[in-house]
Amino acid sequence: MDFSAISSVVQTVGRLLTQEVTSLMGVKDQVEDLQKELEWIQSFLKEADARKVDDEVVRTSINEIRELAYDAEDVIETFALKVAPRRKGGFSNVTKRFACILNEGGLLCQTKCEIQKITARITQLTRRLQTYDVKQPRDGAGSSSSNQRRELRRPYPHIVDDNVVGLHDDIKKLVSILVDEESDCKVVSICGMGGLGKTTLAKKIYRHSHVIGGFNRLVWVYVSQQFQKIRVWKDILSGLQILNYADRERRDEELAEKLHNFLKDNKCLVILDDIWSIEAWDSLKPAFPVAMNTNSKFLLTSRNKEIVSHADRRGYLHELQCLNDNESWKLFQKIAFSQAHPTENIVDPKLEELGKDMVYSCRGLPLAIIVLGGILATKSSIHEWQIVHKNAKSYLKKGKGAQQIEHVLALSYDDLPPYLRPCFLYLSQFPKDYQIPTEKLIQLWVAEGIVSSTEDEGNGEVMEDVAEGFLDELVERCIVQVGERDPTLKVRTCHMHDLMRDICLSIAKQENFLSIINDSSLSPSNTRAVCRIVVHQHIHVQRIKSSIPLRSVLFFWSPFDLGLEPGQRDEEDFCCLVWLVCVMLKWKRSWKYMFGKFKKLRVLSFEGDMKGYSGCKLSSAIGNLIYLRFLNLRGIQFNWPKIPSSLGNLRCLQTLDLRIFGLVVDMYSYVPNIIWKLEQLRHLYLPESMTDETKLKLHTLTNILTLINFNTRNCFVADLSKFTKLRKLGICGPFDFKEELDKNFPIIASDCLRALSIWNDKGIDPKVLAHLLLSCVNLCELILQAKIEKLPDFHHFSSSIAYLHLRECELVEDPMPTLEKLPNLRWEVEEGVVPALFYLEIKGCKKLKMLPDGLRFITTLQELKIEYMPKDFKDKMVQGREDFYKGIIVVFNCAIKLL
Repeated sequence: MDFSAISSVVQTVGRLLTQEVTSLMGVKDQVEDLQKELEWIQSFLKEADARKVDDEVVRTSINEIRELAYDAEDVIETFALKVAPRRKGGFSNVTKRFACILNEGGLLCQTKCEIQKITARITQLTRRLQTYDVKQPRDGAGSSSSNQRRELRRPYPHIVDDNVVGLHDDIKKLVSILVDEESDCKVVSICGMGGLGKTTLAKKIYRHSHVIGGFNRLVWVYVSQQFQKIRVWKDILSGLQILNYADRERRDEELAEKLHNFLKDNKCLVILDDIWSIEAWDSLKPAFPVAMNTNSKFLLTSRNKEIVSHADRRGYLHELQCLNDNESWKLFQKIAFSQAHPTENIVDPKLEELGKDMVYSCRGLPLAIIVLGGILATKSSIHEWQIVHKNAKSYLKKGKGAQQIEHVLALSYDDLPPYLRPCFLYLSQFPKDYQIPTEKLIQLWVAEGIVSSTEDEGNGEVMEDVAEGFLDELVERCIVQVGERDPTLKVRTCHMHDLMRDICLSIAKQENFLSIINDSSLSPSNTRAVCRIVVHQHIHVQRIKSSIPLRSVLFFWSPFDLGLEPGQRDEEDFCCLVWLVCVMLKWKRSWKYMFGKFKKLRVLSFEGDMKGYSGCKLSSAIGNLIYLRFLNLRGIQFNWPKIPSSLGNLRCLQTLDLRIFGLVVDMYSYVPNIIWKLEQLRHLYLPESMTDETKLKLHTLTNILTLINFNTRNCFVADLSKFTKLRKLGICGPFDFKEELDKNFPIIASDCLRALSIWNDKGIDPKVLAHLLLSCVNLCELILQAKIEKLPDFHHFSSSIAYLHLRECELVEDPMPTLEKLPNLRWEVEEGVVPALFYLEIKGCKKLKMLPDGLRFITTLQELKIEYMPKDFKDKMVQGREDFYKGIIVVFNCAIKLL
């Protein structure tokens, strides 16, 4: 149940009541009453969700509640935005105040009337919900689907699946840890997304001869989401064969004490299968002597990686990975070519080609491969395989046993707390195989109101920190997979497994969370009841319709959606010209329609390779979108990259990405001096190159967290001292801080600055850089691409620097005497360093003769990438296998890529 919309509106109304009292004068009482009604609806939905109410009345009311909440937000924000500018100011605007007093009075009456209508709708909705009495789930029906999913997944340890591939090393590793009597590790956890084979692996360990011989008693207990601790404890006592008749009448504390003492005094292995949360562990742990000197151990399977560290700080976390292509094919063969079709009888290469292509669609998820194999085990001819091949995913959803995939993956959504559900559903809008930049994702969550607007000024926490915590929770729950991490180990990009994305998209559509459209899928029914539209292919914007005013439109376009291949454009200039004219005309109409019809937009984003789309110019009508929080124009190609002054009307903007460019190479962008009006800006990305006539005042942006492409030709250096919350700064182009250096003024005023990037093709004075770095006291990441010849002394650098990227610096002095004194930079690869390194890239190191010998100590290393290295280095890598990558593969199972 997604009720993020009403939560967002409650927060917005609360903020306006506390921060915009003057703006709401005249309607404040009505707004307060409306807020109370909205809070009641929010409380009702939270209670219904907590009780797992799945009533038809509630489901059908969600859309109405969403529309009602959005209407309330629109009415109040419209009043605040239109009245606030008139009521602010001093004596100078008194004349204007008298001139527009009649208009303001009319707006006041209109606002009161609309709020009364909304309040009446809430009253009617409240009466309906109370009439149907949906506070309690009826006869357990509300949670029946979840119960069916759980029962479907209930494992029986005596049933062991022989169709196991790729788990040999996992079994060997975990068995060795469990039977090691010298280890302090009491809790071992197998974690991963649904369908990876966590329970299968646990069964193999449970029945392993070394485990059976290494413990006096073993017990297997299935926990699940809906569990009773007393039932689990009794199941463990029964499995240990010490449950007697008297225990059935004992109090909880007595049972916990009996189990605790037995496990403390004996050498037992307790396997807790499918434990979902930290709260579940905390409920059960009074019976487990984890913190004591005991020989008993615990093996958990879970989708939540946080549990093991919470249960035992010395515990071992084993993350189960998807199968690689070879392992996937082996598992598929075991199922699809079983007794009726033994593997050795496969002689037709076409059959193998079809099979491998279908297996690829499973993306290494064992459960999906098994289901697909079961479907094809009944097919014997190439024709039958071709039929399945046409839509393998469709068969995965409706074939024998296919329902299990949906149930297994949907359980992850069932378990999400309410505040994480819209975050999860939001991921469905990104295209398949898309690496989602988390910086942008977090900004979108904040702009959409999915994340709480409460900020703790005391500890410096802002909404982006809350959003980052939400993303980390999704990662810990194995719902979202990490693509890349930054130098401070924060998630840089993320993605979802294809099948998890399918589930996410299915739920998002069921709940009218969004609609993804293109030429083939666009129809009134797709978009009628949604307020978020995502476009994955080029369409006429005029065709987008919705009965609810759109609040979010995201475009993910490729440059060839007009039906012309790149080669066709290059062959004849005439074709290229026709194509360009067509696009320009389309864009002109699209701008006019979009900015005229979609006036309630909060989010407008253009993503992907937009170079194929060229508009005449950005329409000044964009100033009509006064509610916009997020505007991304990055990558759009304009024949004249000029930003209209009307952009200054967008007073609600939080994120503004102006990294636009022109059709002509090196064409400078023009940005008028209006950005200072956008006082709510938190993230600003300026064009890489702007005209000399551009000189931006930015001093009012006191909430700014990210500022990219700042330069001293188009911006005022003094404004940097106003940004006390700044966390990320990118300086591109002119680098003139001489005046600040001469006067010994600090350049950066923010203690929060963590990342600094400097690009300059004309070189930097080391003294200026040293002065700049002195004011970056908590800097963690520094990227420097400029000629400098000599680094500043080490005391100019923040001791927090963990990542330093020097490129094209043309250093004439050895930097190591400086760098070796930075405590968080490590340069020698020796035993004990970088204990969590799993990826190493060596790129363009022209003078590197050999790999550090210390690589053999890094047991976590999974991938070593060698790129743009001299030929003799690559030759040595290939010829000297014993000294280089062969050793890494053998010891660390590391995959080498020679590019």
